[in-house]
Amino acid sequence: MWINVIPCEPGRHRLGSFADYNTLQDASKTHMPSPLQLIRVSASAARHFVQSLLQKYNVPSQNGAIVAKCLVEADLRGVDSHGINRIPSYLARIRQKVLDPSVSPVVNKITPVVTQIDAQNGFGFIAANEAMNTAIKIAQVYGIGMVSFSPIRLPHYRSGVERINSWAYPPIACGAPAGENSIPFILDMCPSIAARGKIYKALRRGDQIPPGWALDKDGLPTTDPASALKGVMLPMGGAKGSALSIMMDVFSGHVINPHDPSEPADVGHFFVAIKPDLFMTLEEFKGRMDYLYVGPWNVRR
Repeated sequence: MWINVIPCEPGRHRLGSFADYNTLQDASKTHMPSPLQLIRVSASAARHFVQSLLQKYNVPSQNGAIVAKCLVEADLRGVDSHGINRIPSYLARIRQKVLDPSVSPVVNKITPVVTQIDAQNGFGFIAANEAMNTAIKIAQVYGIGMVSFSPIRLPHYRSGVERINSWAYPPIACGAPAGENSIPFILDMCPSIAARGKIYKALRRGDQIPPGWALDKDGLPTTDPASALKGVMLPMGGAKGSALSIMMDVFSGHVINPHDPSEPADVGHFFVAIKPDLFMTLEEFKGRMDYLYVGPWNVRR
């Protein structure tokens, strides 16, 4: 039996989710085994569940809260390939002793605007949270803050960018604050055609993946998720996507480790926070963000 747990918050719709039980039942005919049971839980209950699991694996409560918040937020946004279903893989890595659940990042200030963080082979969520908060604090004073961390949000008025090195296709994330009549701009993607998490999702559900997503270990096109996980993802835009990946690796370091869940995820991250009023007033910046937001929405469809 498949049990689909959907975290939800009052008054908040989960983008990309099944709207109700009937819709879910219809979708299950083609996408999931039957019978299917839908369980709805509150976001707070989902966070508590994740934190409770992590505490049993010696994850400090404050660190568990950060991990739980990130995973449940992904589910609430409809990106369930990166939600709480990732927990089993994290716990497996802890049991295999390739992820240290109890460590805290070590911060090393290099210059007034540059900081390096040693993640101590702990949860990336924790080091990333420390890195972004550090970059924001630096930017509040100097206008720009840069932080890198290895191995391996946007509630503040900062433009931010994150790059991760991991051959082949490292993700890139960017955020800019909203204007008076718009919402924050948030980009979070990898330059592959699809995220690796979607391959795992297809494998769990017994689905095939679309043609053109991946190659198997012999370099042949495949629609089988198990074969894809043993091979490579394909880049978006062909050579341009590969070039973008190489550029991001230059930014985030040359510490490259093949994807192997039984080994430490030895990858680097690079964070930048920039005050939006460095080159113009904050009001001007907000006006430009409103223009960027309203323009596309007013395009005739």
